[in-house]
Amino acid sequence: MKLKPTITFGVVALFGSTLLAACGSGSATDSSKATNKTLNIQTPSSLTTMDISKSTDIVSAQTLNNTNEGLLKFGKNSSLQKAIAKDWQISSDGKRYTYNLRPAKWSNGDDVTAQDFVYSWQRTVDPKTASQYAYLFDNVKNATKINSGKLSPNQLGVKAEGKHKLVVELNHAQSYFNQLVANPQFYPQNKKAVKKYGSKYGTTSQDMVYNGPFKLTGWNGTNDTWTMTKNNNYWNAKDVKLNKVKYWTVKDPQTALSQYEAGKLDLTNLSGSQVQQYTHNKDYVLRKTASTFYLEMNEKKQPIFKNVKARQALSLIANRKQFTDKILKDGSQPANSLVPTNMQYRDGKDFATESTNKTITAYNQTKAKKLWQEALKETGKSSINLNLLSDDTPAGKNTTEYLQSQFEKLPGLKITNQNLPFKTRLARSQAGDFDLVVSAWIADYPDASSFLDLFTTKSSYNNGKWSNAEYDKLVKDAGGSLANQPAARWDAMLKANKLIANQAGVIPLYQQAQSQLVKSNVKGVVYFPTGSSWDYSHAYLTK
Repeated sequence: MKLKPTITFGVVALFGSTLLAACGSGSATDSSKATNKTLNIQTPSSLTTMDISKSTDIVSAQTLNNTNEGLLKFGKNSSLQKAIAKDWQISSDGKRYTYNLRPAKWSNGDDVTAQDFVYSWQRTVDPKTASQYAYLFDNVKNATKINSGKLSPNQLGVKAEGKHKLVVELNHAQSYFNQLVANPQFYPQNKKAVKKYGSKYGTTSQDMVYNGPFKLTGWNGTNDTWTMTKNNNYWNAKDVKLNKVKYWTVKDPQTALSQYEAGKLDLTNLSGSQVQQYTHNKDYVLRKTASTFYLEMNEKKQPIFKNVKARQALSLIANRKQFTDKILKDGSQPANSLVPTNMQYRDGKDFATESTNKTITAYNQTKAKKLWQEALKETGKSSINLNLLSDDTPAGKNTTEYLQSQFEKLPGLKITNQNLPFKTRLARSQAGDFDLVVSAWIADYPDASSFLDLFTTKSSYNNGKWSNAEYDKLVKDAGGSLANQPAARWDAMLKANKLIANQAGVIPLYQQAQSQLVKSNVKGVVYFPTGSSWDYSHAYLTK
């Protein structure tokens, strides 16, 4: 997802944010008062939506993951856990999944039923909804035909058999289908609430209902603080220890650190020199994420990017190790692959390592200049001015400033940086209103397809409009005819990842790691490197 997320998650960057409102005014709860059972968390990005069908970014996903719940959910190390589904069966051919649901309630008192899942999935694939995540349902019977307007949503291969049995029909066996249904896009939705709130649905905390461990309160759609309050209607409410989880959007790292040291925050992110300063602090934690920050080049707006040499030149002129070691300094690593390392393995081999092509990502100024000059000549240009878009956060500004300094080493290239609030930058990315944009994605599930699917020709996330027929076929086969043939599917995805690297269809920059400070009295928080990343349903404070 856009980190986005991400992000891409997440999905488009995790570090988009707006100004902190009122943090430090004394309204936040001191973490030492455990009787209040409120966990205060700094987030660098504001909340964009709570509409399950329309959410694309990591902040929305994290909030949805704690205020709502699907059939399954992710636990530590992205392991699958039971949620609304108490058990399930898979047919011998792998094409039918039957989920038996436990009794559960919405925050408005309604029962959570199998029909709520049917309605939600149909709503997401309905082209009228314009969900960017509809592609995740492609293997559900008739999903692609529905999303392209050829069939009605009620013909989707999912049905309710009574209140507590959900039956899903797939086009073909899909070994990772249960990993998909653990994501927010597959959560149920209350039809009565969607119809009641209409266009306001999911735009404020009041225009939404919840079936998860918490319910959202205090969010008017634009404010920079919001609270997840314990949902007493949650089926497992007895095991939820916290009364509240309060998010504070803090843009400036030093402000966030000051609030943490003053006891106003229980968890905060570190950046730059702060990391070195606190590495040996007892509260320091390094979170490795399955996320990649990458550069997209708009081939529709700037035809020069249809020239592979131009794209390769931008990749080769960027010294990734210098950037992560000297500029970011937060534990992030240079990315030599769109797909991050330490996410997917086969026979002990790391997917990203197996498909890395350092001839396109290794710093080589001489080769970059030569390719760029050839690209200018082949496209009939002697110079070009380009805008570079990213978020208005410290990390976003550092990224654009560094890339600008590198890119302008190429003959005849002038870069103008534009750093905008996350929501604005995300909207412009999706609208294709950019020349170059720094994007990010966090894996929704621990599989290379979570990244590779983004850049097929017709993908709604392919903002730069790179297109390659061979790549499209490899990705389609990996998600279709080879979906239940692990070895052949692995090989197809390896080829696809190598191809997009060789062509510099997008340019991977770095694999994110997040350095944090977490108060020692915070226990039971579950972190996982993919998807929504955080689960606070078992968290508690010891004092």
